[in-house]
Amino acid sequence: MYTPDDRKPLTVPALAEARRSGHRLAMLTAYDAGFARVFDDNGVDLLLVGDSLGMVVQGHDSTLPVTVDDIAYHTACVARGVSRALLVADMPFQADATPERALDAATRLLQAGARMVKLEGAGHKLDVIRFLVEREIPVCAHLGLTPQSVLRLGGYKVQGRQDEAAEKLRADAKAVADAGAALLVLECVPSSLAQVITAESAIPTIGIGAGPHCDGQVLVLHDVLGLHSGHRRPKFVKDFLAEGGSVAGAVQAYVAAVRDGSFPDEAHSYQ
Repeated sequence: MYTPDDRKPLTVPALAEARRSGHRLAMLTAYDAGFARVFDDNGVDLLLVGDSLGMVVQGHDSTLPVTVDDIAYHTACVARGVSRALLVADMPFQADATPERALDAATRLLQAGARMVKLEGAGHKLDVIRFLVEREIPVCAHLGLTPQSVLRLGGYKVQGRQDEAAEKLRADAKAVADAGAALLVLECVPSSLAQVITAESAIPTIGIGAGPHCDGQVLVLHDVLGLHSGHRRPKFVKDFLAEGGSVAGAVQAYVAAVRDGSFPDEAHSYQ
């Protein structure tokens, strides 16, 4: 069973073991080997090469301009700094539009060093998830606020506050697990809804702006370190560098707060 003191590499099957044992998973984004090494050495369980790099690294207004080449490059960089954490790579905008395109992109990302790919949404993405899983590619699903849908959503808004939307999220969460996803990110949904989805879920959930009841948490590294990215800071962001005193200290403080359930608190959650 996976425990916080286990220094063996975290595997995809160990995600379910962590959930069963009550071990809360700490996840951070990373885009280069240096930060990846610090995160890996200080207890972070999963590293995400997120398409968030489009906003916090490349300076774009959204994640939409990010390409497979971008994610593959940063994945290869991060992989060189990782020995224990499970490395997840984002499928950028429209890379998963069809099962065949998704297979090509996911193959490149795994060959670059990822151990799992993350894709946004349900609907037609369920066929993509099945297609990838059947071809031995582990998948992390992502529901709630899906940044690649920003144009349709009209901005970065909390999802699932109305009854109909909440029921759809619950149904989509079950559907992505049934399709074969091994992990589920819930972004910007009310804490009470995330609690229900987590209780019903057959797979571990990772929250970002989804309250304290998920099986783990993820934040963008710039937010954990209090770095201003040029964009509005969402409610769920906390500057851990202020209390940690160093990058390593900030990571340790974040991991400890995730583990003991003190982050996110009510001030960093949506009701």
